[in-house]
Amino acid sequence: MQLRSARLDEVELELVEPFETSFGIERHRRFLLLRLETDDGLEGYGECVAATEPLYSSETVATAREMIHGRFLPELLRADSLDPAQFLASTARYRGHRMAKSAVETALVDLAARAKGQSVSEYLGGRRRRVEVGVSVGIQPTIEQLVRRVGKYLEDGYRRIKLKVRPGWDAVPVRAVRRAYPDIEIWVDANQAYPPAAVERIRRWAVRERVAQVEQAFPERAIRAHAELARGAPFRVCLDESIVDAMSLEDALAAGAVTSLNVKAGRVGGLLTSRALAERARRARIPAWVGGMLESGIGRAHNVHLASLAPFTLPADLSASDRYYREDIAEPPFVLGPGSTLEVPKGPGIGVEFSERGRRRALKKSWTLLR
Repeated sequence: MQLRSARLDEVELELVEPFETSFGIERHRRFLLLRLETDDGLEGYGECVAATEPLYSSETVATAREMIHGRFLPELLRADSLDPAQFLASTARYRGHRMAKSAVETALVDLAARAKGQSVSEYLGGRRRRVEVGVSVGIQPTIEQLVRRVGKYLEDGYRRIKLKVRPGWDAVPVRAVRRAYPDIEIWVDANQAYPPAAVERIRRWAVRERVAQVEQAFPERAIRAHAELARGAPFRVCLDESIVDAMSLEDALAAGAVTSLNVKAGRVGGLLTSRALAERARRARIPAWVGGMLESGIGRAHNVHLASLAPFTLPADLSASDRYYREDIAEPPFVLGPGSTLEVPKGPGIGVEFSERGRRRALKKSWTLLR
């Protein structure tokens, strides 16, 4: 295959409801969508998960746009191969910029799967037809609203609930949810909000409220604090932002700092890297799961395909489409099914169609490169 053209769109979608974490509140999500077209008419789509502000990550929409448009796509147009692994190898000299790389790599995987007449799941070696998912609940204005929101998601059919926490919004709201729903599985996610000195305080309320998993309690480089929290804990300690590549995972494993692994393809550089990280975790007998970053239906499709792989054994953070946006840019929507599951699209490629109407409504800027 030869690449004929590449189009990079900057779009903005309105969330169904505000989503608050320790980083702040999101009401709209602005992100980049990449469309690659080959000389024989195949199309592949990728999405960049970088946000407008460097809060979750040092990458932003602006930095990713510069790297994709100014570096990666010109290089791809000159390349003699559209192989995703070769792209990652050729761009390894560019330090970081994993979110930007992931947008290109996932589009290339979509193309490669379509060229073989396979779904992305089949291309990656997935076997599951449905993947188990849970829902992430942002920080709410009041505890009463939090309890009601959790109840609504349970009524919708979600089985696993993940609560966003931060200092000042942790023990009390988690206790309220536990008392209202004594038998549900609760995870918590701090997005690096706590200082390392908070280990024992987190441990006390997590044990008391029977929390099944504590995710990224401390800053990404605070491996020692995560290891201390994990030592003898009756709950899993999950790392997310701390794990960016194989080396960071090896360090966390050696330190005993990770007993659950959150893999986000958009954060670690793509689907191939995600698969390798999950396989390494499985060899270490560490359960892995696929995390989400408020993706549109394009990014969510890639994530659902990834979650179909055998190493991913815990429920993914990939809720149904109606959990996220008032109007998406991919069709058909993902619908929550039996057993708190989403169906893996059958393909070819990501198995969802790009909505031109949705694109026109969401589009802010667009750039096209031609061979």
